[in-house]
This record gives sequence, structure tokens and C-alpha cells, in this order.
Amino acid sequence: MRIAVTTQGEGLSADVEPRFGRAPRFLIVDTETMSSQVVLNGQSLDLPRGAGIQAAQNVLPHKPDVVLTGNCGPKAFRVLRAAGVKVVVGVSGRIADAVKNYMDGKYQAATEANVEGHWV
Repeated sequence: MRIAVTTQGEGLSADVEPRFGRAPRFLIVDTETMSSQVVLNGQSLDLPRGAGIQAAQNVLPHKPDVVLTGNCGPKAFRVLRAAGVKVVVGVSGRIADAVKNYMDGKYQAATEANVEGHWV
């Protein structure tokens, strides 16, 4: 399984970033090997709106099965779900612990976004 986790850091000991769209990077974790790959998300940081959609489009080519994050807005949530990616919100702490907790069934996929989006 491939899990994308929002983060400011670059390894499994880094903390989960609470924002999806404006996360500086994603860590893509292969749960079979616990190897990881950093995906930069810098292009989304300064967008006045649409950061969540851009971030989702940035992470989707890495084929995650699930995204772990603190918060996810409605536009990004719809893009991820339409691509068949589960979204787990309310995640915090170290990435290694978050991945383990998800694998142990302590986190469940959300049915909707947990924060409001920025509408035009």
C-alpha cells in the first residue's frame, strides 16, 4: 500500500502537517518496505485559492491509496475521492506513528471534508 502523508519534514520521524493544500511536501510511504519518497508541493503554497486542487493533482501521479493529513477542504477532497484515494483527516504526530496507526485500524477514511474551502 502507498500512503501519502502531509509534512514539513522529509522522513518518517517528521510530524504530520495539519494542512493538505498548503503542506510544503508529501511523504509517500510504501507500507511493505517502509521506504519513502518526498514530493515537494511548493507551487501550492502561495496560491490565493485552488491550493487543495493543485496539491491533489501534485500527489496523484504518485498513486497513493490513502492520504493522511490533519485537514482537507472540499475541493481537494473531491479530487482525491474521484481518483479512488481514501482521505483520512484528524491525523497528527510523527509520520511513522500515523502510518502504523492507520495500518492498525486506528484511523478511518473520512466521508467528507473537515474544513471549509475558499470559494470564489
